[in-house]
Parts: sequence; structure tokens; C-alpha cells
Amino acid sequence: MTREEAIEKIEGSCKIIALEMMKITPAARQLGDEETSADVVKAAYQLTIELEVIKKKLIKLKGRDDSALL
Repeated sequence: MTREEAIEKIEGSCKIIALEMMKITPAARQLGDEETSADVVKAAYQLTIELEVIKKKLIKLKGRDDSALL
């Protein structure tokens, strides 16, 4: 697998995860337990932050690759 293929695979996975993450908060609010709902929403938010870190790292890596061509 090349670097570009790896980046594409990770980006695709991040997109799928992000789409699935959008389903968690509405479902968590229906749990009927305020403390558990709050914890689930908080954890989902933290996962979203980590997902953004991955995406930003890939953007930086792609930028370095592009600058090497100049």
C-alpha cells in the first residue's frame, strides 16, 4: 500500500466514523438516565475531537507531500 492509498483509506474510515458518530448523541438522549446520557455525549465529543486530530495530521502530511513536488 502506498502512502496515498493509506491516506485515502484513513480518510474514508474517518468519514464513515464521523457519519456514525452523528447518530450517538440523539440516541444517548433517549437512554432515560441523565448521568449516562451526559457521559455518552461527553465521550462522543471526545472521540470527535480525536477524529479531527487524525484528519488534520493527514492534511499536514499531504501538504508536505505536495511541497516535495515543487
